[in-house]
Amino acid sequence: MPGTYENEAMLEVYIFEAVQILDQLEQTIMHSEREGTFGEDAVNEIFRCMHTVKGASAMMMFHNITTIAHTMEDIFFFLREHKPENVDHSTLSDLVLDCVDFIKVEVNKIKNHDAPDGDPGQLVKRLEAALEELRSGGKGTVAVSRDTVAQDTEVQDTEVKTPTDEILEAAPEQEPSVEREVAEAEGLYAYKAKLYFQEDCGMEHIRAYGVIHELTELAEELFHCPQALLESAEAAEVIRKQGFELFIRTKADMAALKARLEKTVFLEQLILGYAEEPNFETHCMHQDDIHWLKPPGDLLAKEAELQEGTGTDRILSDQPQMNHPPQNASAINLEVAARSVPVPNQTTGAPAQKVGQPQNQKQTQSQTQNQSATMISVSVDKLDGLMNLVGELVIAEAMVTQSPDVLALESDHFHKAARQLHKITGDLQDMVMSIRMVPLSTTFVKMHRIVRDMSKKLDKQVVLDLAGEETEVDKNIIERISDPLMHLIRNAIDHGIEDEAERLERGKDKVGRISLEAKNAGSDVLIVLKDDGRGLNKAKIMEKARQNGLLTKPEQDMSDREIYSLILRPGFSTKEQVTEFSGRGVGMDVVAKNLEAVGGAVHIESQEGHGTTMTLKIPLTLAIIEGMNIRVGASRFTLPITSIKESFKPSSKDCHTDPDGNEMVMVRGRSYPILRMHKHFGLKNTETVLADGILIMVEDEHKEICLFADELMGQQQVVVKALPNYIKSMKKILGLAGCTLLGDGSISLILDVGGLAGLRIR
Repeated sequence: MPGTYENEAMLEVYIFEAVQILDQLEQTIMHSEREGTFGEDAVNEIFRCMHTVKGASAMMMFHNITTIAHTMEDIFFFLREHKPENVDHSTLSDLVLDCVDFIKVEVNKIKNHDAPDGDPGQLVKRLEAALEELRSGGKGTVAVSRDTVAQDTEVQDTEVKTPTDEILEAAPEQEPSVEREVAEAEGLYAYKAKLYFQEDCGMEHIRAYGVIHELTELAEELFHCPQALLESAEAAEVIRKQGFELFIRTKADMAALKARLEKTVFLEQLILGYAEEPNFETHCMHQDDIHWLKPPGDLLAKEAELQEGTGTDRILSDQPQMNHPPQNASAINLEVAARSVPVPNQTTGAPAQKVGQPQNQKQTQSQTQNQSATMISVSVDKLDGLMNLVGELVIAEAMVTQSPDVLALESDHFHKAARQLHKITGDLQDMVMSIRMVPLSTTFVKMHRIVRDMSKKLDKQVVLDLAGEETEVDKNIIERISDPLMHLIRNAIDHGIEDEAERLERGKDKVGRISLEAKNAGSDVLIVLKDDGRGLNKAKIMEKARQNGLLTKPEQDMSDREIYSLILRPGFSTKEQVTEFSGRGVGMDVVAKNLEAVGGAVHIESQEGHGTTMTLKIPLTLAIIEGMNIRVGASRFTLPITSIKESFKPSSKDCHTDPDGNEMVMVRGRSYPILRMHKHFGLKNTETVLADGILIMVEDEHKEICLFADELMGQQQVVVKALPNYIKSMKKILGLAGCTLLGDGSISLILDVGGLAGLRIR
């Protein structure tokens, strides 16, 4: 990776925006493919996306991405300008999506701090061949070569320089002032510059950061407006509308500074002149937008200083005094009133060229800031850190309010304050949780690409229908379920959906359908995947299970749900031939494990000849849950409230054993299995008589079981923490999902109800 751009903040912004653009580009291409044509809006959108990726990658010096984006841009430039007929949209879509995949791989390398070293040569050749075919096949069009495109770019570059050149060259020489001579003697000048980027170039805040990066060696001191470039997505909008303003102290003369600034990628207009030192701090649109660099390149230190309240006046007072040209000698007056009338350049002294109409920019800037302040981009790491702090706050609150010393106090005032603290803590928790929640739409929409590619490779016609994609889930959970969803989609197309001839023979539509739906169910989210394919063959599943020794109970006692769940076992596959997509017996077990890792589960229903339904049950969040604390001997355990159906003290007449010797309890005419917690976890000094303890009936995935404990300790919000590695490494403990810290400082183990229920039933 180029060492020049190893700034983490800048890379993060580049990666974030590149991924967004590529996802948007992918959806635009697939929509156009379904429409059978690249419409004018689609061509403009794709061209703009490639234009943006090319410029950002060139600035970051990722040359292979720049090369392929530039070649793709040439194709859509031709489509936009000449609108050729007889375009093979399907083949072109395949090619462009291959290029998108290449760029995604390179961006992932950058994300993993690897060099983007992929060779785009073959793809570039294919793109160039496609462009030549378009040129030769279009009717009534004029062939446009790469050289022509390059010439167009050069013309644009020339036009970019025109406003400044005309202003600087049109004015005659003027005698330098005394102050200028003093400044020249000391070799330090004050300049102000304003840059406007080309329309629709995108990522203006990154480009502005690149300008600063280029000036760090040249500038002795520098500040800019707006201030927070990488930390605020609104900076791009401000720069787009009002330009990017710089105030520079440097030993370089104006010609050298101008030459450096004119190298800026996608520069549309540059206005450069001397700045007035006494009013240096008033040139910015707002005091809060001043961003100092001292020493050059140290962006974050001064930003932190400003955020901590150092203040602009303090910073300005710390700067060394230097001479500067007098006010009437100002070259190009860059009042942040923006594209108004510049004053004559001091080096020339002629009247300035009018480049726009004056306006009340300060008011406009304030309005823009107010509008853009409604939404900001925040790093996920910061949200995770905030969530951890909220979790610690919940624990600290429990420690205070549940302390025996505090509980002994008979103070109405304290208890009122404790209730208020609990309410505020709960509100804060809810707010943080809502910030972490993101819609499933991003994950769902990506499945269109999977369906498209699989359908083409397997020569099947498949349509994907989406519903409920606005359903929100914790971001960390979404990241864990994306791969399982992709695998289930692939399985549905490969195993489930029949080929066209077989579907017609069965009286079905030749086009297979897959539906993907999300919906809320209490504290969980259900993701339902349905297909109208051939369904699961129970006979084949049972035969394979017998061969692999996977049966744990008599076949006649197994329900359909239990039979279908066998396909989730490692190494299980009914596919007779291994293909690129399936047949190796890996995949479905990984799906199950990934879902279990986030506290979820998968259910399978199927009707042979009519299709299969996969239901993924996942929790809304993993961070903080409502739990019921129970005691078993000297140990503490926590059960999720959502898993508890009821708790009761059993009578001896309701307890019995089944023919296999398993303990059961009769509740309202139905028998439920009993799991003694002290036996399962090997605990001593506990209650052993059922009538002396308490039974907690819990349910998971239609499996119900009664857990025997000594007593209930009370309900509490608990922060879920992962089990320490040294515990995991000793042995696999079934029935544990994590641990938490209770109000009295003791540790409670959080129970995995699904694991306990499955263990007892087997």
